[in-house]
Amino acid sequence: MTGMKTLVALVAMALAACSPPASAPQHEPESQFVTIMSFNVQNLFDNVDDPGKDDKAYLPIAAKQNDAHIAECNTIEVDSWRDECLNLDWSDATIDHKLDVLAATIRQINDGRGADIIAFQEVENAAILNRLRTEKLADLAYRPAILIEGSDVRGIDVAFLSKLPLARDAQLHPLRLPEFPEREGDTRGVLQADFQLADGAILTGFSVHFPAPFHPTAMRIAAYQHLASLADALPDDHHVFAAGDFNTTSVEDARESLLDQFARPHWTLAHDVGCTDCKGTYFYHGDSTWSFLDMILFSEARGAKTTARIRGESVEIANRSPAQRSENGTPERFQSDSGTGVSDHWPIVATLQLTVKQ
Repeated sequence: MTGMKTLVALVAMALAACSPPASAPQHEPESQFVTIMSFNVQNLFDNVDDPGKDDKAYLPIAAKQNDAHIAECNTIEVDSWRDECLNLDWSDATIDHKLDVLAATIRQINDGRGADIIAFQEVENAAILNRLRTEKLADLAYRPAILIEGSDVRGIDVAFLSKLPLARDAQLHPLRLPEFPEREGDTRGVLQADFQLADGAILTGFSVHFPAPFHPTAMRIAAYQHLASLADALPDDHHVFAAGDFNTTSVEDARESLLDQFARPHWTLAHDVGCTDCKGTYFYHGDSTWSFLDMILFSEARGAKTTARIRGESVEIANRSPAQRSENGTPERFQSDSGTGVSDHWPIVATLQLTVKQ
């Protein structure tokens, strides 16, 4: 009997070895996470006169005490802009403080590590953005600034800082507005950067700064169409996002349905899938309205080895720094004379999850 029991046990062990247990753990698909921030930094200028650009407001006060500068400033019709041109002291100390508060804002994300990719608006040149990177964010492993000089008359450009390498050289796609030739000097192109992901896939980013709200709605429609055409021209295996200041107010959108007509048919909007209690990134004091002027848009590749989505729980407004908030709880613009504020825009953040297909 003992021999028979031993034989049965041996047979059972052999069968068990040939058949995996029903409860064997399933292999989880591999995922990569990429956090994106969009940040309009409100006039990040150096204090060196840039020939051919209207940056005369952003000079040290000592450089403004001459008849030629005063006469030129006095031609400005808008009172606040004229006063800034005459009296703003854009000193070395002011720039250093500006860089400090921008860095503190960026460090709110990922436990102080910052976003993987930051799309910037209102940056004068690569040099001042690289100062932010090397002087204030040196420990965060950002690569050299990505910025191509555009044709905006003030000299403000769109840009990127990224921890991901570029797959190829960046490109600037000018916004052509033949119907508004007199306004093209107040526009920015779309900056395209193709980022190399860890698995070899490409994530294309577009940093944008659409025409300001005081321009005709048709100019923003043209900008949306321009962006959509650039995305459509990409290879099928590129995931793609657009981040920046789209300058579409809630009032204009309610009236013209711009997002439903020109954004949502092509993109997933980050604040549609998360941050549902957020009021917006910009507060317009003229009519006391909030708007998502700043947005992150995403489109999954039409054909790729990975699936991709925005993680809804990751979408947030990065506004936890007290310096970013006014007494009324609205974005506090940077004030050089008082040393207060950061920017009149709050950054928006979202994380992409890219998962290998099974």
